[in-house]
Amino acid sequence: MLTQLTIKNIVLIDSLQLNFDGGLTVLTGETGAGKSILLDALGLALGARADFGLIRKDEDSASVTACFAVSANAPFWQHLEHASILPCDELILRRNLKSDGRSQAYLNDEPVSLSLLRQIGDELIEIQGQFEGRGLLDVSGYLPLIDRACQHPDRLVALSEAWQSWQDASDAFDALQLKIQQSREEEDWLRDAIEQLDVLAPQPDEESALVSERALHAHAAKLSEALMQATVMLADDEGAEALAGRAERILESHLDVAGERLSPALEAIQRARMELQEADSQMRAIADTLDGDPARLGQIDDRLFELRAQARKHKTDADRLADTHISLAEQLSQIDDSASLLSEYARDLEDKFDAYKQLASVISERRHSAAHALDRAVMAELPPLKLEAASFRTDITLLEEARWSVSGFDRIRFAARTNPGMAEDKIDKIASGGELARFLLALKVALSENEPAKTLIFDEVDSGVGGAVAAAVGARLARLGRAMQTLVITHSPQVAAAADHHFHIAKTNLDEMTISRTVQLDRQERIEEIARMLSGDQITEQARAAAVALIGGQ
Repeated sequence: MLTQLTIKNIVLIDSLQLNFDGGLTVLTGETGAGKSILLDALGLALGARADFGLIRKDEDSASVTACFAVSANAPFWQHLEHASILPCDELILRRNLKSDGRSQAYLNDEPVSLSLLRQIGDELIEIQGQFEGRGLLDVSGYLPLIDRACQHPDRLVALSEAWQSWQDASDAFDALQLKIQQSREEEDWLRDAIEQLDVLAPQPDEESALVSERALHAHAAKLSEALMQATVMLADDEGAEALAGRAERILESHLDVAGERLSPALEAIQRARMELQEADSQMRAIADTLDGDPARLGQIDDRLFELRAQARKHKTDADRLADTHISLAEQLSQIDDSASLLSEYARDLEDKFDAYKQLASVISERRHSAAHALDRAVMAELPPLKLEAASFRTDITLLEEARWSVSGFDRIRFAARTNPGMAEDKIDKIASGGELARFLLALKVALSENEPAKTLIFDEVDSGVGGAVAAAVGARLARLGRAMQTLVITHSPQVAAAADHHFHIAKTNLDEMTISRTVQLDRQERIEEIARMLSGDQITEQARAAAVALIGGQ
């Protein structure tokens, strides 16, 4: 709900602060007093395109601030997370204009983009009859509007999920088709490559094993000589084993004197002699296997050359060539099995598409039912608004499949005509300003039960009507005011009399300057203003009596 509007240096307004309450609020005043300036200023705070001509003459800057009481659970807070604006119970929209052409936008004193300000402004206020393409003239809002009337949020969630599943299945099918197409283009090369790898039969980590074996064969002579030298050193009379034997015998000769003390050392020497004997045995066994076969060395070199050549061909490591072999074989298998695999993906895609279409059809049927009910409700509102010859229809058409979305396959438009024999057209194309405002009023009244909390503003919805019609307009605006905060700029005394709150806008001359002033009226002041609206500048007692009658017990 709009709680406060502060304006500085906007055209005729030097400084103005208005406080608002719920219910129906009217703003009245003579033509040219500045009523439209208030809407222009409010539009700036809601993200309208900057008009620097609004800056008051001889001033360098202008500003508009609109304060709203909001719920911390309102859906629009999710759009403000990236702007570091935390949920609270008040939201302040501010717009500054500089005479040098700069414009700044703020939400709760945090600088934001103009598009974000406009997005949040659209969530908070709906203006009918003033801004082109906003409120009920914004065709993008028609589908959510009908869905709110249907009251089927769970079905919409299910539809969104079904649409995403369909899209995922479609993407998977297209990717498989592309992969199979690419594979078929390479099928001859793939078969030849697999045939060569089949013959080669690479093993995992084979290159590393061959390199190790090659090193043994290449250095067999030197290794044999080293093993021989080590064996001789162990077997020599002065070698390690002989010396250990001597040490063992010396200690044994003194066991009768210091057996317990010498036993650990003696056992260690004995273990050392056994290890030396084992080493000698191992070295002799290795030496027996080292033949340094030149033929085997050549075989290893040939094998390494083939492995490395294939690895370069397939841009991989020779040790991983076996994995490449398996991968290529799987690709070829996919090509051979592509018909059945593609058929499986196609069935999944068809199932997901059918599930989406079934849900979308159910939702579309509910939308048609809600649209028929809306049409009947709007048509019932038209005669009292002096639109008895007019017609209204919610047009739901099937979109082409390429434009189906998470919202389904319906396109919704509001069509109307003002007189019999006229062709129906979009609602904003067939009606004059006053007629359009009354169409929108009828539509808004019919939809008010399912509408989210917003501030609703009508600009001269009573244009061109009076008497009973104006009273009917006032009654409907009062009904809207009970459902949501409603502000109306009006010239009709009947509409003004239906209000809960009344502001008067007037021009005054001060120091050779014209200034627009806005004040809230009490009951007696309201009587005088409504009497002026009834009789003109010369207020008569009859006009005052009529004003009292219109206001009634308020």
